[in-house]
Amino acid sequence: MKHAIHRVESFEVVAPYTLRVTFDDKTQQLINFQSVLAGELFGPLRDLNLFNQVFVDPEVHTLVWPNGADFDPATLHDWSQHVEALQAQASYWTSVAA
Repeated sequence: MKHAIHRVESFEVVAPYTLRVTFDDKTQQLINFQSVLAGELFGPLRDLNLFNQVFVDPEVHTLVWPNGADFDPATLHDWSQHVEALQAQASYWTSVAA
């Protein structure tokens, strides 16, 4: 099975926790990350100041935050196909931490 390789070219902060992400195939995704920000790695991104420090890593071509959090660019590209599983994982992390 062949899998497409996607690269993040740029992004724009459009609202709290929401980014418009542009990919190398010129498609865009409007992604609200708030519902998946839980756990040790992604939970700290609920701090909007940290969340807004996102950048595109020039080596791996995806969104990265200063604390090391990142998402696979293929996941970002096809966000609607992955968001429910990510939300379920975030809910699990939240329940375990409680």
